[in-house]
Amino acid sequence: MSASTEGNARAAGYTPHPYVGGRTAALRALAAWRMRWPGAPRVIVLTGNPGSGRSRLLTGFLMMCDPEYRKQLPIDDLDPATVPPDLPAPAVPSAAGRTAAQVLWLLADHFELAAGRTEDVFAELAARDEPVTIVVPDVDQAGPVRAAEEATRVVREVLTPLAATETVQLLADVPRELATELAGALPASQVQVIDLDAPEWADPKGLVLHAETALDAGSGSPELPYTTDPAARRALAEALAARAAGSRLTVQLAVQSLLMQPEGFDPADASQLPTSVGEALDLHARRLGADPQTLRLMLAPLAFAEGDGLPVQLLGTLANAVAGRDMSQDLADGMLLAAPFIQPVEPSSEDDEGGTGEDGTGEDAEAGAGDGRTLLRLMHPALAEEIRSGLPDVRDTQTRIAMALLEEVPQQDWAQADPYIRDHLAAHTLEAGLLPQLLTDPGLFAHADPVTLRAAIEAVPLEQLGAPARTYLRTAPLLTRSQASATLRAAFLESAFVEDGLAPYAEALHTRGFRLPWRTLWSVPLAGVRAVTTGSVAAAGEDGTAVSRSVAALLVPEGTPGSRTLPAAADGAVAPRDGTGAADGTAAGEDAGAVNGDGAAAAGGRTALLLHDLRAPEYVDADPSQVVQPSEEDRAAAPLGFSRGADYLRVWARADRRMVAALVSDSPVTDADLSPDGVLVVATERGVTARQILVAAPPAAPSVPAQRTGTTDADASHGLEGDHS
Repeated sequence: MSASTEGNARAAGYTPHPYVGGRTAALRALAAWRMRWPGAPRVIVLTGNPGSGRSRLLTGFLMMCDPEYRKQLPIDDLDPATVPPDLPAPAVPSAAGRTAAQVLWLLADHFELAAGRTEDVFAELAARDEPVTIVVPDVDQAGPVRAAEEATRVVREVLTPLAATETVQLLADVPRELATELAGALPASQVQVIDLDAPEWADPKGLVLHAETALDAGSGSPELPYTTDPAARRALAEALAARAAGSRLTVQLAVQSLLMQPEGFDPADASQLPTSVGEALDLHARRLGADPQTLRLMLAPLAFAEGDGLPVQLLGTLANAVAGRDMSQDLADGMLLAAPFIQPVEPSSEDDEGGTGEDGTGEDAEAGAGDGRTLLRLMHPALAEEIRSGLPDVRDTQTRIAMALLEEVPQQDWAQADPYIRDHLAAHTLEAGLLPQLLTDPGLFAHADPVTLRAAIEAVPLEQLGAPARTYLRTAPLLTRSQASATLRAAFLESAFVEDGLAPYAEALHTRGFRLPWRTLWSVPLAGVRAVTTGSVAAAGEDGTAVSRSVAALLVPEGTPGSRTLPAAADGAVAPRDGTGAADGTAAGEDAGAVNGDGAAAAGGRTALLLHDLRAPEYVDADPSQVVQPSEEDRAAAPLGFSRGADYLRVWARADRRMVAALVSDSPVTDADLSPDGVLVVATERGVTARQILVAAPPAAPSVPAQRTGTTDADASHGLEGDHS
């Protein structure tokens, strides 16, 4: 198949695809791939220069692959060799804005796989009896953070393993710099690269048709000689296509420029027709009597915009920062100048902060990017690359943008910050080389979108990150998996900071206006804890007299430093409760009694008891056989109860069954207990943590006990394995 088939198709009288308007050779290759024609490759890598029309071609092809959408197309009038068979629609996990893990788990969800790990996804697909068809578009737009180069991870961690899976029929739209890598991982007989800029796939006649259709006054263009007269329109379309060097984007921008501001344009003057995206910008500015550099400076903030686009109210602030001067008059006078290159965007509902509320009920969901504000973005990513490439120092420009955004945060209160600043400042500072310096404010950790912030932080070498950022990375999978609100994110982070010996950061979160559901009192990285219970024990006070101390009794393997093995006769009296929580909302902590005499042995191996102060970060040296547990009457009279599952707990008020705290753990919960006065002690595979449940608002001047010394910083948890968010 080659470009010569274009002429053959037209000679046969076939109608061009109504959306693609050409590309017969490529469409024939894609149709043969879809029908698994003998000799057709199992994997197709679609590539080309930015603006070559890859997305348009893939969209047009997928229209014919969708059983419902193809009913709206003139299928019988198209070249039969370009029409794929009428089969169920393929899986289409778009990579745009998503991490490699998100793309992979979209596939896992689509095929209803039981995989719990990344490698399990590929193994389950390989084990299927029937082949699966997967189309992955927009790999060049992958990732929530531009500078994180997520497209490379998508190719290496998702597409390459998929391509190597014999049961997978794969079509991927990949940037040219990664296309060779992906294709090179397979035998030549299994893969085909379709480069839309290569001579064998070029479609010059289709490009003329694309320009001619865009100029047609019948499609909404103003009535001008070259839009109403077919001959004049055809002549201009041919001239545009001849100058554009195969770039559909260059043609599109040139036509939009002419139609928005036709004055001063002479269709007979070929020098007014652009040969590239950059020339389309500059010719438009000159024709309107403006300085091309001014136009580029006006558009520069949009060239650096992250996410769906830049809020219109921030455009002036960032234009001033990029230009180093007041651009307000230029912007006021120049919207017609910039109009052909800008696209307004209504944020998608997916960008709303839809997490659970402060008590797990969704009541304090923040206003996110989907709050009705108007966003602006450039017409095409290639425009952004063109504008960025024309700046003398991209890193310096990002530094000025980051500083300008930071100054827009009222009193450095992230709760009052514009959602764009809150969620995307990290991306700007990443490219500026300043992200590690930003990662010191726990308020930002709590308020920023965890998917975006995590992607930015993971792009920084681990050795450049401070301890708070490493704690954030360790906690980020929990934040994204739980889809927690800012308040609940703050609560999870507060505990994580205490676990990692960063008490000042935990304390700071109590002063940022959050109504946290708990205060973390202490945490010990003690592995192997079998069970926990709360109680009291007589211990020596500072003056030597006996005092009663509230304790958490931890059932640990015998030989754990500081633990004591109980006499067999006393074992059943003081061993922690059985604490096996129910997952159905019943109160596990309400009715369970003490472990019987052989409960410890049943847990496997010889065990001992370790006593820890219930409210302070210190162990208690006392006789564990003297521990007194709360009676069932004491528990029943307590204002709070709790229930738990494998990795979560819920605390609720007994009076009205209202949930007051929801805890999700990043490691399996082995046991938990809630003291009558509201201290929740949770043992996981990582250690034991005690939290004071705050039913009412926190006190005005809270204090956190000093943390024990010697706790090491947490290791970062790189990668998104197992994170379905």
